[in-house]
Amino acid sequence: MLEDTIYLENDCPATLIPAGDQITLEKDSPVSVNQALGGSVTVTTPKGLFRIDRSHWAALGADAQAELEKELAAQEAAKPAMDGPFSEEQVWYVLKSCFDPEIPVNIVDLGLIYSLSTKPTENGKHEVDVQMTLTAQGCGMGPTIAADAKDRIESLPGVEFASVNIVWDPPWSPKMISEEGKQKLGLV
Repeated sequence: MLEDTIYLENDCPATLIPAGDQITLEKDSPVSVNQALGGSVTVTTPKGLFRIDRSHWAALGADAQAELEKELAAQEAAKPAMDGPFSEEQVWYVLKSCFDPEIPVNIVDLGLIYSLSTKPTENGKHEVDVQMTLTAQGCGMGPTIAADAKDRIESLPGVEFASVNIVWDPPWSPKMISEEGKQKLGLV
């Protein structure tokens, strides 16, 4: 089903990749699903590559939405318990659920996370600070990816606030990709 061309059943907000511009894909536009990872879907259209957030999957039609929800449920089933005491491992886990919409590897295994620090707050929760980079400085998706990471970190019960900052030093290179990421990309 997801391998076939899908015609949008209604207008659909989407993010142009890599520019990051918000546009509306019109009803009846043809789309092909490239990847469905981390709660969003990347599609190819005659107008280019776009990211569609989960809240707009209905535009893809009931069958496609059901299949995407099933895939997301399978991804979520592998998730460890997040309701225990706060741990840095929980933060790393949710960061691994964030993906560059053009690359089927999470931002941790791509080597985009340069540092992660936590500190307790007065109310017993934690503040998290992440320094991350992008594969290219001109990538307009940077704010979208950083906001996704921030939202996922702040969804953890033990987190009061998260900041995710994009930095450029040191510059990213493919050498920073983890062994697991290289395997997924067929680089080993």
